[in-house]
Order: sequence, then structure tokens, then C-alpha cells
Amino acid sequence: MATDNRINFWRRNPKVPGSVRPVYGAQHPPLDPRLRRTYLRETKPKLNNVKTKKASSFHEFATSTNDAWDIDDEEDEDFCWTPTPASSTPSGLDSASSLHKQNQHQADDPGRVLSQTLAPSTEVGLDLQDVQEEDVDHELVNGRLVKSCSDADLGSSSAVRSPLQKQQSLPVRPIIPLVARISDQNASGAPPMTVREKNRLDKFKQLLASPNTDLEELRKHSWSGIPREVRPITWRLLSGYLPANKERRELVLRRKREEYFGFIEQYYHSRTDEHFKDTYRQIHIDIPRTNPLIPLFQQPAVQEVFERILFIWAIRHPASGYVQGINDLVTPFFVVFLSEFVKEHVENFDVAMLPLDTQRNIEADSFWCMSKLLDGIQDNYTFAQPGIQNKVKALEELVSRIDVDIHNHFKKYEVEYLQFAFRWMNNLLMRELPLRCTIRLWDTYQAEAEGFSHFHLYVCAAFLIEWRKEILSMVDFQGLLMLLQNLPTIHWGNEEVGLLLAEAYRLKYMFADAPSHYKR
Repeated sequence: MATDNRINFWRRNPKVPGSVRPVYGAQHPPLDPRLRRTYLRETKPKLNNVKTKKASSFHEFATSTNDAWDIDDEEDEDFCWTPTPASSTPSGLDSASSLHKQNQHQADDPGRVLSQTLAPSTEVGLDLQDVQEEDVDHELVNGRLVKSCSDADLGSSSAVRSPLQKQQSLPVRPIIPLVARISDQNASGAPPMTVREKNRLDKFKQLLASPNTDLEELRKHSWSGIPREVRPITWRLLSGYLPANKERRELVLRRKREEYFGFIEQYYHSRTDEHFKDTYRQIHIDIPRTNPLIPLFQQPAVQEVFERILFIWAIRHPASGYVQGINDLVTPFFVVFLSEFVKEHVENFDVAMLPLDTQRNIEADSFWCMSKLLDGIQDNYTFAQPGIQNKVKALEELVSRIDVDIHNHFKKYEVEYLQFAFRWMNNLLMRELPLRCTIRLWDTYQAEAEGFSHFHLYVCAAFLIEWRKEILSMVDFQGLLMLLQNLPTIHWGNEEVGLLLAEAYRLKYMFADAPSHYKR
């Protein structure tokens, strides 16, 4: 009887204690669960929608879950084969190649497979897909083919690997640039520039080189994304920081940069005054939390830049002051203006290597462009944050019209829109998307009239509907809230953001000029 009760208990409680699951969005950018998870051989993880099968009994849970402390063992099981000596490599590769052809519809070059496994990968998406999605039931161990890792004779000396061999067999996680090339900003890297993309870049350069830039034409071309090479100057123009007249730009830049550092000399020393010390203390606490997994933002020099930008903005805008979440809004501008001087691996670049004048220019430009952005959404950060309250209410009304099933599902399980959408409005979806996607999203926001204040509402609605299937599959309050606060967007790139923006534009076209559509 006691045994039956235990079995029924585990069947009734699918959330088994002791399981280790990554939480999307707990850190920004979210961690990649596919790099540290061991899947059952029958299960193929999906790229955009990672799910794990819930254990229906404790026995299934125990057999499918490794000890959380055996980190090294878990990694060994994922990549459990030893590089062979040079003399035995050809025969082993031939055997592996023939088996590989039987298990796949199309064969890969075995030499390429071996080199990709031993060397740091340069194409993340391709390598992860090859490693995780292929059902290869045989593996290569010292030139021998064994059925699986568990079938190898672990007690024999041939199966014991040295620390060096173990290090070589584990893949090194490649660096994912924050700002990829013009054509794509997916995590897998960027393909070469196509003829169409080159033509778009030439068009931008032509517009920017004209004596008086046609801002309307520039917005039209920027809506579908701005080429990386011209994004810094385009953002300065679209934000209203620079004038359209080319001859006046250098003069305006010099004057505004001098004005900003005049503010630094005038106000920054007051950060320790009684009246401002609480503001500075909160900024000082929030800065290290800004994109904690990206080395660029953990550099002391960068954190000092952010502290100065946020403190000067706060004391110049006493109606709102500093509010948590504003710190996130500096990062896209800083990265874009930094990319003007750094071509690759922006996230690991040591800012101290730049000339001091260049560092100062990046800081001043980031301050003024962030100020221009916040001028249009300052009611989001005044007392009681009425702008966010109104936008969340508008989102609820909009979703009730475009997808009544999701709306009723939230009502059934007592999920309030404010519980998840407040952060979407406060941080402009920066906590939900990788930084590379935010930069692409802001291309369109700056091209769209009232993009940050008005169009963002329709982007949030489209973003919510994007996860319709996952939302309706959750049948409890806790599951719904965990999903909505940790949506799996780590592998999103230009294609996903482009589809999201297209759907948002469709919603705006249907509802923006017809307020009665909000009401039933």
C-alpha cells in the first residue's frame, strides 16, 4: 500500500524535486540550456522551443536524470570519445563516415566533422545542430566503434582519458558577437554580404553623403534594418541628435560633447551630497547587473561611463529621477557607437585600449541619444509610472481583441498582465531579447514615428501571440508566470525580429487608427 502511494504521489507531481533546469531570462542575456543539458537518446531538442518531457513516475525521473553534482560526468556523456593518434585516424574516419551516411539522409565530410569537434567552432548554430540533433548510436573510441558511451569498457586502460584528451574532446563555446554583419545577427554568425545587401548599403551611403539628408527617405530604408557600417551615424540622425545638414554636423557634435562634459564638471562631484547620494547609490548597485554575462559591461571603465551618464541624466530630470530599468537603455547606444571603432568581438573588447578622446565621444553620444529616447517616454518613469500603467492596460485590451483564447486563459488562471508586461514596457523588451535583437529592433523603432512610445505596444502584442502554443499548454498560474518571465529567445536573430515587426505593423495598421476596435 505504501509503495502504491509513493508511485501515485510521483505521478501526481510532475515537478519532481531535485531536478536542475535552466531559467531563461534569470540573467541577461539568457543562458543557453542546450550546451549543458543531457537529453534522452530518443529526444531531439528543438532550436526555438526547448522543452523537456516531464517524468510521469519517479522511476522515469531517476533513470533520466544525472546527479547534479557530477558535472564532469555529464559533460563526458555528451562528448564521450577520444581523439585518435595520427596513425589510426584514417581507418577510424572511414568507419565513422560509413556509419554516418547510414544514419543521415545526406552525408557530411568526416574530416570536417573531426576538425569541428576538436577545434573551437566558428558556426554555433550549425555545430550545435550537428551535435545535438543527429541520432548517431555509435561513437569512436581510440579507433574502435562502440555502440554508445555506456557500452564502452570503462575499466580498460584504453577508455581512460588523460585531462588533456578530455579538454580536447569538449567543445569550446564560441564567442557570439553582439553586433553581427549587415545581413544577419543570428547567434550562428553572419553569411557573406549578398548583392541586395550591398545595394542597400550603397543606398544608405548615398543618402548620408548628400548635403541635406532626406530623413524621411532614411527612415523608410531603416525600417527593415540598418547596415552595421552606417548604423552609428544613422542612429544619431534618426534620434534627432545630429542635424540633416552635413556641414553643421561636426560643429554640433563638438558643441554637444563639450556641453556634456561641462555637466560632468558641474554636477558629478555632487553625487556624494546628501540630496543625491541615494540616487547615486541605486545607480552604483544597478550598473553591475546590466548584462552581467557580457564581459564588456563588467569592465570598470565602462561601468564608470554608465554611472556618469545615468547620474547626469537623473539630476537634469528631477520629475522622474533615476528609475531602475533606465540603466538598460544605455547599452544599445553604447555598443552601436563602440562598433564604429571595433569591427569584431565587441563584447570582449577592452575599452581602455581606445584613445581617451574616442572614449569621451562615445560616452557623450550615448548620453544625448539616450536622453532623446527618454524624452518621448518620460511618463514611463515619473511618479507611479502612469505611462507604463496605461500601456499595460492598452495591451490587455488589444490582446482581448486579437486573441481571445489567450486572454481568457490568463483570466482562468488569474494571471494579470501587469505581472509580466510591466517589465516589457519598463525595459522595452531588453530583458526578453538578446542584445543583438534589441539593436535590430531599435533600428525600426527609430525609423517609426513614435516607435518607442506607441509602436512598442504592438510589438509587445505580437511578441505575446508568438508564444501562443506554449501559453495555452500551461495549466497553472506558476507555470504561466515562469514562462512569460523567461521566454526562450536566446537563439533569435534578424529573421525572428523581422517577423515580429511585420506582425506588429499589421496590428498597428488594423487597430491604431480605429480605437473602437479595442472595445467589444
